[in-house]
This record gives sequence, structure tokens and C-alpha cells, in this order.
Amino acid sequence: MSTRSFTLKGYLLVSLSIILLISVVLVRGASEAILPNPTTDISNSTAKGKQTAVFAGGCFWGMSAVFEHLKGVSDVVSGFSGGSAVTADYELVSSGLTGHAESVKITYDPSQISYGQLLKIYFSVAHDPTQLNRQGPDSGKQYRSVIFFANDEQNRVALNYINQLNKAHTFHQQIVTQLLPLKGFYKASEYHQHFIDRNPNYPYVVVNDLPKLAQLKSQFPNLYK
Repeated sequence: MSTRSFTLKGYLLVSLSIILLISVVLVRGASEAILPNPTTDISNSTAKGKQTAVFAGGCFWGMSAVFEHLKGVSDVVSGFSGGSAVTADYELVSSGLTGHAESVKITYDPSQISYGQLLKIYFSVAHDPTQLNRQGPDSGKQYRSVIFFANDEQNRVALNYINQLNKAHTFHQQIVTQLLPLKGFYKASEYHQHFIDRNPNYPYVVVNDLPKLAQLKSQFPNLYK
């Protein structure tokens, strides 16, 4: 879906999204309730000052809204990562041929929220890490699940957590999240920044993204802002 416009196609998409949402809840509900904390994390002594994390997992509207509502997170930018600067354009990325994934760049204070906690929310609330090259109603490699690690510490903690979740059979299927080195992040246009704050009644948002915020508030009340 490249424009997410709400025409007749949009009404059909909403209906399909509701069905998909119900099916996802039925399949993943139990796993979400028992998602464990990461057994390894980046310590405050190692991560001093503001840090950044780059995650991808479906439409960046919903991803950004989830992390914007976390204490300790000071900024979230929607953009693209995985491809070149030349192709970091929404219409081009929507083709699924650029190597880019719709991503979010999160700036956070590790003294208030750790990288491991961000990962836990990424896997339990922000998206479904078992869906390959899609997320809900959106399909294509631009919607794939990816953690773009900025350093060896982030790579180690993310890999350990994926292995931990898979070994515990937290989900009914294996996690398909990729781990890739961060080679560049390219900000999307202003239209896509803080989209849900500006368009809370947009049908796509109501069906696909507001339930994530409700789940975030329910599961992580101490971190929700």
C-alpha cells in the first residue's frame, strides 16, 4: 500500500485489517502476555548520554507513535534505512525494490529506558516479528522486520533476545527479524512525521495503530507517557 488513501479500496482494506487484527490477537495474545525481559542488556555505564536505536516493522506511522509514548524517549523520526540516499523517497521505497525499509530512529536516555526495554516493546507491541516481508495489511520488503544496529553492543543484545524468545517459543512461529548494520538513516517528508498525533481519526490509524497504543498503555503503564 503506497498512499494509504481512504477510497473504496480503503474501506475494503479496513475490513480486511479488522479480520487480520482479530487473527493476530488470537494467535499472539498468549505470547504477548508473557514476553520475558531480555537476559542481557546494555548497561548505563556503557551507554552514557543520549543514544539512538533504529527499528523497522511495518508502516512507520504506528511504529513512531508507539515509541513517542515512552518515558525516556525524547525524539522519534520516521524515515528509511537499508538502501541508498538516492532512493530514500517514499514513492520509490513503496515499490519494494530499493532495499529500504520504513524505519524509525529513536533518541532515548539510557538512564530512563534501556535498549533492552526498547527491544521488548518492539517485539511485543510495535509489530509482529513473525511476519515475513509484511505487517498486517501492508506487504512488501519495505515493511519487513529489521533491527539496524549502530554498534556491536546493540547487535549482541538484539541477537541474544531473538534467540531467547525463539528458544522459549514465545511466539507460535519463529522470529524473522533481520539484524543489519546501520549504514544510513534518511528522514521521510514532514507529512509522515508524528502522523498519528495529527491524524488520530484516520481510518487506517484507527484500525491498525490505535490498538497498539492501547496495548502499550496496558502492558507498560510505568513507561507510558
